[in-house]
Amino acid sequence: MDAVSRTTPERARGRGQGAARERILAAAARLFAHQGINATGMEQIAEAAPVSKRTLYAHFRTKGDLVLAHLQALASSGDTLEGVLTREDLGPRERILGLFDPPAAGAPGTASVRGCPFIDAAAEFPDPESPIHRYAREQKLRMVRLVTELLEELGCPRPAALAEQVVTLADGVASRAMVLNQADYGRHARAAAEVLLGQALDGAG
Repeated sequence: MDAVSRTTPERARGRGQGAARERILAAAARLFAHQGINATGMEQIAEAAPVSKRTLYAHFRTKGDLVLAHLQALASSGDTLEGVLTREDLGPRERILGLFDPPAAGAPGTASVRGCPFIDAAAEFPDPESPIHRYAREQKLRMVRLVTELLEELGCPRPAALAEQVVTLADGVASRAMVLNQADYGRHARAAAEVLLGQALDGAG
């Protein structure tokens, strides 16, 4: 029996449904980055995917569900500001300073610098009890935990306090780089972070 004959209608439908979901998420990511979450309608996403509105709502019952899935996909992709902190090919110090590397470009076809998607989402959903705001907060708390762990590896005294200073610099850079549309704006905060790390490591010695 060849490969084609082994493909059942159920498997084919499953693959089709998975492909549709990925197209929806990819379209949402492009549109959210280019024009913001609240300015993007579900019909626009369905058209860009392209899928029918019925298919879109079969995968994501509400726009909030889609936004949350979008943020979860970003978090797992490693392509966000925090992604560098889990890279196993870099040492602890390089991971921390990697927070100040130029941010990823905006949606394909644009030259805009984008800020942190979690901060952007929290700003568009300001209610602290909103599932989207809560998820953004969880990612920011995870960010400071990861930096704290890396500082502990380096032997820094008071790693939690220093981690808060580092992530405050990193989030500030992401926002200012977006507002000013300057991808290399992080060089200013990187210099400050290097001073903080140097002082902490000198103190540890």
